[in-house]
Amino acid sequence: MCNKLAKVDFEQWNGFKGDRWKEKIDVRNFISMNYTPYDGDASFLEAPTEATDKLWGKLQELQKEERAKGGVLDMETEVVTGITAYGPGYIDEELKDLEQVVGLQTDKPLKRAFMPYGGIKMAEQACETYGYHVSDKIKDVFNNYEFKTHNQGVFDIYTPEMKRARHNKILTGLPDTYGRGRIVGDYRRVALYGIDYLIAGKEKDFAACDRQGMRRYDFQLREEIADQIRALKKMKEMAQIYGFDISQPAKNAKEAFQWLYFGYLAAIKTQNGAAMSVGRISTFLDIYIERDLENGTLTEKEAQELVDHIVMKFRMVKFARIPSYNQLFSGDPVWATLEVAGMGQDGRSMVTKNDYRFLHTLEDMGPAPEPNLTVLYSSRLPENFKKYAADISVTTSSIQYENDDVMRPVWGDDYSICCCVSATETGKEIQFFGARANLAKCLLYAINGGVDCKTKQQVGPAYKPIMSEYLDYDEVMQKYDVMMDWLVDLYVNTLNLIQYMHDKYYYEAAELALMDTELERTFATGIAGFSHAVDSLSAIKYAKVKAIRDEDGLVVDYEIDGEFPKYGNDDDRADDIAVWLLRTFLAKIKKHHTYRNSEPTTSILTITSNVVYGKATGTMPDGRKAGEPLAPGANPSYGAEQNGLLASLNSVAKIPYEWALDGISNTQTINPDALGHEDGERINNLVNVMDGYFDQGAHHLNVNVFGKEKLIDAMEHPEKEEYANFTIRVSGYAVKFIDLTREQQMDVISRTCHKTM
Repeated sequence: MCNKLAKVDFEQWNGFKGDRWKEKIDVRNFISMNYTPYDGDASFLEAPTEATDKLWGKLQELQKEERAKGGVLDMETEVVTGITAYGPGYIDEELKDLEQVVGLQTDKPLKRAFMPYGGIKMAEQACETYGYHVSDKIKDVFNNYEFKTHNQGVFDIYTPEMKRARHNKILTGLPDTYGRGRIVGDYRRVALYGIDYLIAGKEKDFAACDRQGMRRYDFQLREEIADQIRALKKMKEMAQIYGFDISQPAKNAKEAFQWLYFGYLAAIKTQNGAAMSVGRISTFLDIYIERDLENGTLTEKEAQELVDHIVMKFRMVKFARIPSYNQLFSGDPVWATLEVAGMGQDGRSMVTKNDYRFLHTLEDMGPAPEPNLTVLYSSRLPENFKKYAADISVTTSSIQYENDDVMRPVWGDDYSICCCVSATETGKEIQFFGARANLAKCLLYAINGGVDCKTKQQVGPAYKPIMSEYLDYDEVMQKYDVMMDWLVDLYVNTLNLIQYMHDKYYYEAAELALMDTELERTFATGIAGFSHAVDSLSAIKYAKVKAIRDEDGLVVDYEIDGEFPKYGNDDDRADDIAVWLLRTFLAKIKKHHTYRNSEPTTSILTITSNVVYGKATGTMPDGRKAGEPLAPGANPSYGAEQNGLLASLNSVAKIPYEWALDGISNTQTINPDALGHEDGERINNLVNVMDGYFDQGAHHLNVNVFGKEKLIDAMEHPEKEEYANFTIRVSGYAVKFIDLTREQQMDVISRTCHKTM
């Protein structure tokens, strides 16, 4: 498909350089030709305006009310969501003239939409959990008139084996009851080109699909483009509800912010994906701000206000979720991930003043989990910016870092983070999200011949179990290898099924309308229980592990005699096992056909599902007891790190990013005194730590800077004002600590807090 159109030159583009982006949709080229790198310090930043303070004050009142009501302020029960389902909504009707960026998901702030297309029963359950009753009329339409949803489609064709694996949580977090997410619309296109230009491009692509010998996927693509065009027209209608005409490009910074947000608003009105990322918007918007500053039509204070207000809207994104979802992904996250910084392919830093402005929102309005602010890190970034980001980390624990130097060669210099840590080329690629396979539990299945030691069910194939008293490393490895074959085969088949049904019954028209018609697709899988599987294999190899059996002959416990190396201590004996496990798992994934010829990838990333997974996982040969949380993501097992922060980072850095392109999540908590005894020292030391870590090729780092004492006090005294917005990084995202369940709070407290470097 070709998105090349007749060259136009809108008057809204006056002052912008370049021609290629005018001849076809090419936002990257526009940015490359027009952005202004900034290597200065943060001294230019302005404090929040009076309007920002008033609106943020009102929103905080609503958030307190929301928390007092059990976490949900209001829910829709009468109107099925859609791009134009509601009239205009504002944070406060009396303050609406203060909003520089307008638009809500529904008609009221923090009110959660009714989104039944993922599954009507799930949508009903989400409402009923919080005491709301769905309209009988809506129930009648979806239940009695054969209005099929994604969830029904999936469960119609699930095999008994898939259901058993799902029930026993060797596969979990599957996107079969909610939107799959991880698709980042290029919302910048609305601002740069206007809706009419985008419609013309899609109409041209639709016409190009009319060819001889069309087959199934040709028909599917034509229907998808038609849906995309319809979604674009609906976006125009939605904007008109608020009094805006987005048919043409944005003529100034304020319109650029608003136009872009309308694109994002269409996405979150129609999809309840696990990750609804905003994308890489900062440098793009800076171009409009710089033009207006130069023209004298905008002040720095007004520029900061625009950034504060759009971030305020991102902080308000809410979805109705069911209890099982909240257990997996605790703290009400939406992963509205927004990236700053990075380097260009031409060697220029992509840091702009706007990157400072977005991080400054954490000072203007205090810490917050959303948007999930992500610094695309390189040691070559301007020193001033690295120090400012480190300062924000030390004071707020609200941002994460990802290695631009390992991602840029794969994804180019215009990628977005589509979930917590997963990259995707903006506007040109989508990801089929695919939850996690529990490789720790898979090892227990290998030992017990496919029987789940928690439920006593035969879940995996009935291979011969290990019968010896002491576990033999070679025997375990052979049985683990074939059990992984089974798990991977089932995993990929399950995901293929889910992705097919999602395309059929819950297609992301609004997001995909803002992307190229011809797309690359990645097929995201994931690993849970990584460090426990690694340490268990290490224990079997380097110590003596005795199998303890129950009355049914199942191995349910282990006695460990001797010491063994553990992942997280910069010991190659353990770390080599970690590398082997990742390589082996990915190689098995790559053997299988994936839906729409997508490129198989994997991740070591668990979010807060490490707690749920742990409940379902028996005692491991590494000493972890049944029911205890698994270590999150690529983090070493709890208590395994004995040689300080740098040794732990070195272990994780050995895991090759090219074998885990979906991401390698590493979350570290550092006692402030470990970084230094005053702010300047802490900032410099954190920058040095990150430079060294990422220069080794490591992918990701969540940074928390506080002691366990603060966590314990917040858990015991959530009513204290200082904890209302106390934000921490968990596994790939941030969350308000007091929004976690006590069980999950205890999990966070039990994680290693490094007191030494």
